[in-house]
Amino acid sequence: MNTNVLKEVKPSIISDFKEITKMRLALSVVFSSVAGYFLGAEAINWTTVLLLSLGGYFMVGASNAFNQIIEKDLDALMNRTKNRPIPAGRMSVTSAFVIATVFTLLGLIILYNINKQTALFGAISIFLYTCAYTPLKTKTPLAVFVGAIPGAIPFMLGWVAATDNFGIEPGTLFALQFFWQFPHFWAIGWFLFEDYKRGGFFMLPTGKQDKGTAVQVIMYTIWTILVSIVPVFGVTGELKLTIIAAIIVFLLGLVMLYYALRLFKERSVKAARQLMLASVIYISLIQIVYVLDKFIR
Repeated sequence: MNTNVLKEVKPSIISDFKEITKMRLALSVVFSSVAGYFLGAEAINWTTVLLLSLGGYFMVGASNAFNQIIEKDLDALMNRTKNRPIPAGRMSVTSAFVIATVFTLLGLIILYNINKQTALFGAISIFLYTCAYTPLKTKTPLAVFVGAIPGAIPFMLGWVAATDNFGIEPGTLFALQFFWQFPHFWAIGWFLFEDYKRGGFFMLPTGKQDKGTAVQVIMYTIWTILVSIVPVFGVTGELKLTIIAAIIVFLLGLVMLYYALRLFKERSVKAARQLMLASVIYISLIQIVYVLDKFIR
């Protein structure tokens, strides 16, 4: 009897922990940060990689937990979020707050042990996500712009962790992931439009699934592609790309642009889902190409 209870409880606790910290999202952020570190490091220090991974996970997990505390009543209104630990009643606000607070402190301490700038950018990220992006989501589509700032920090954070310096190189990595955020999140806002509407969230730039939104998706996709190939021209300091890598990066961008154009043509939920998936694959492959190009050339 007790064994059966444990079997039932343990998976629930584990899954709720994953949900409150959004484990998959947190791991993707860690991946991005480590990629940035590899790009900036002259020699790989695996202790720093471990600290960056742990600190990054704690900071993202804290941001997501604070977000779910603030939006608990709105989450209960939406199909995709109503089964989250807090609105479903499986976790109290107090428990979530303890997790968020402990994760914040651990994250800052760990990142500070890498260097002060890494901890500073980590703190800025969690502040903007929790105190600016989250409350703005129900007030203005500009929330996506604000949210794109903390969302773009991880890639550049890795470079700062490796060099203890913020310059043109991490600035370029930031710009790349910043512009990428818009087609990515607008695609999500498009196919989840009705659900977001139930929660009172304003995610699309025009507030509608219309041609205006689709045009902006295309524009920001083009900006993403342009920024991604800038390092090949030798104007971004120590951040460089070979011609072959730049061509690969450009072609990957064209694939994402194809799906953005498809959304413009069809303006359908299916097209938006495909663009979202293409954008996730794109940013992951771009980071891999950047890293491989550094170590192969």
